[in-house]
Amino acid sequence: MSNLKRHLNPAIVISCIALFVALSGAAYAVSPIGKKAVKTRNLANGAVTTLKLRNGAVSTAKLRNLSVTGPKLGEASVTAGKLAGGAVRSPALGGSVVTQGKIKSGAVTGEKLANGAVTNSKLGADALTAGKIQDGAITAPKLAPSLLSQLVKNVTYETRASTLADSSTPKEATVECPARKVVIGGGAKVIGGTTVAMTDSGPTPPNAEGKRIGWSAAAAEMVADAGNWSVEAYAVCAEF
Repeated sequence: MSNLKRHLNPAIVISCIALFVALSGAAYAVSPIGKKAVKTRNLANGAVTTLKLRNGAVSTAKLRNLSVTGPKLGEASVTAGKLAGGAVRSPALGGSVVTQGKIKSGAVTGEKLANGAVTNSKLGADALTAGKIQDGAITAPKLAPSLLSQLVKNVTYETRASTLADSSTPKEATVECPARKVVIGGGAKVIGGTTVAMTDSGPTPPNAEGKRIGWSAAAAEMVADAGNWSVEAYAVCAEF
């Protein structure tokens, strides 16, 4: 015992204690970690990096709402192939996000446009040309009433001559338009005769509906016995 005491000194005692602690620590470090033993609160900030994550470890179900924001996304990390159908809707788009340069040719079709989406103020100058209008696309219901009333539709020409072709004077002729048509122009001429002059040519008075539906004309001899002649009236008619 006296020999042991003679060899003991503070340095040896401290070395023995350090060795004991080191051996105890090594034994603890290799002990297995139980399932769910490491909690979030046990992790230091920045302890879990991308390199430490297994492929597929972070799934959509493990992401908290609004946890993935714009600044956390890498450049070009979200491509069209990674977006689910209908994932990007109008409320999710910021102002001026969709510009002409970002729209693929032919991407905007008629079926994708809401009713009334394309207004006059949204069309550029000369944007709508005749070549871009499909045959039959502009129908009467699509025209403003004020414009529709100015259009000439289903034009026909009607003529009628005086019943007598002799030298009696004066002579008159009146021609009427077919049903549901009004006169939009007209005239008259003398057929035969040598010294016959027109004395009247114009539309007939308005009917009960206030519409002019015919044309009348009259002519007379300038000298007696001008020969056999007649007067003919013609009308230009169109639907109303």
